[in-house]
Amino acid sequence: MIGVARKKLILAGDIGGTKTHLAFFAGSRRRLRIEAEATFASARYPGLEAVLREFLAGHDAALRAACFGVAGPVVAGTVKTPNLPWVVDAAQIASLLGLRAVTLLNDLEAAAYGIFTLAPEDLACLNDRPVMRPANRALIAAGTGLGEAILYDDGAELHPLASEGGHADFAPRNETEIELLRYLAARFGHVSYERVVSGPGLFNIYRFLRDSGRCPEPAEFADRLAAGEDPGVAITQAALSGGPEICVQALDLFISIYGAEAGNLALKAKAFGGVYVGGGIAPRIERRLREGEFVRAFADKGRYRELLAAVPIHVIMNERAALQGAAYFAARRRDG
Repeated sequence: MIGVARKKLILAGDIGGTKTHLAFFAGSRRRLRIEAEATFASARYPGLEAVLREFLAGHDAALRAACFGVAGPVVAGTVKTPNLPWVVDAAQIASLLGLRAVTLLNDLEAAAYGIFTLAPEDLACLNDRPVMRPANRALIAAGTGLGEAILYDDGAELHPLASEGGHADFAPRNETEIELLRYLAARFGHVSYERVVSGPGLFNIYRFLRDSGRCPEPAEFADRLAAGEDPGVAITQAALSGGPEICVQALDLFISIYGAEAGNLALKAKAFGGVYVGGGIAPRIERRLREGEFVRAFADKGRYRELLAAVPIHVIMNERAALQGAAYFAARRRDG
């Protein structure tokens, strides 16, 4: 890790269930640049403080501000992460960093601010629809979990709003999905959209197809999973390469439900200005998202089909969107 010169910097972080991405930024909110960055496997650490100590040990940096996007609800400056045994406390982090205060944002709120930092080439359009203004927008992102956020348009600018919509009840749309719900309810009790639309959710769909007898599991693929390969990644890679069939069907069902929930979010937020699809999964399957089922399921809302068919949908291809959003928010608060 290359150290940074001692100058006033912003420390930003994207804290997820799988990865913690930290970076020093310099410049203004409109021209931020990364001075140094590193990624850590979240599960290897007892909490964010340990990650920060390791990152800071390699640098002689003076901080002007710090902001972290954390996967979980921010309540009174604290986040209890749902997919990690961490409690992230803003006051404790500020003390560690020697700052008067630090800001914690929900990770999707940070990613929504990150939209303001993206270049046109950071977005892949799934449909060719004009952007309406003023009109709200929304962001949905599947990764280790499922995050959702709203961007409220007041007519002059967009204001990101955090939500925990990914933990709302999964609503099946057909007989197959009703049986999927029953299967997951027997396993988890409450079944949220995150149990289906996420990396672990894709594996849940795979197991449903296997255990229900809908699709056989090849022995060689079962061996890969038993050897400890990440199931979501393995299923995705296999599906994109054309087999085995259980992986193709799992990804197809995943994409359809993902599109349906993105459409649900668009309705709830009146996001007629556009919906962004972020997170770690969408860029990897962007080609499949373009094939039509995601967009079809998105707009399949009965009497509101025509309304949703006019909503532009973009995939965020820049994996640093949430990280940049945290830095953007810190710079905006610092500069006023």
